[in-house]
Amino acid sequence: MKKLLLLVAFIFISFTETNAQVEYKIITSVESIVPNGLGRSRIVSSSDERNYKDFTSQRTEDKKEDKRNKSKRDEIRVRNFEETKLLNFYNLGGIRFQNIAANDAVLTSKVNTMIEEGWELAFVTSAVESEGGKGDGKGIFITRFIFKRNKQQS
Repeated sequence: MKKLLLLVAFIFISFTETNAQVEYKIITSVESIVPNGLGRSRIVSSSDERNYKDFTSQRTEDKKEDKRNKSKRDEIRVRNFEETKLLNFYNLGGIRFQNIAANDAVLTSKVNTMIEEGWELAFVTSAVESEGGKGDGKGIFITRFIFKRNKQQS
């Protein structure tokens, strides 16, 4: 009896799809580190999809086979996206720890909402473009949250 059950289970498993298709979504937070609170800080999430192949060309040394990328930048732009305001790291008084805590609360809410919607936080990566010296006055702290989930069956 046990052998029969194991055989039926093995047959069932072999006919089911073991490689579930996965989709990814990237949420980006951009937090201004511009002095005096002059920058803008946001969480940005695209509502549109793009296929990178539409904007990719294969470059070669052979001039005859070299295909320039003729796509227009306007074709790449996304018009439908979600934008959530965040507070800047600095104001006239300097660094604002309350603003950092407030941004953490908003980002936590976004991450928790994504998880409630079936997404799993797969990766987080961040970078800083900071003050480049006297007179620069530019800088951002950018974080990309990469989520994944099994594709919804339609």
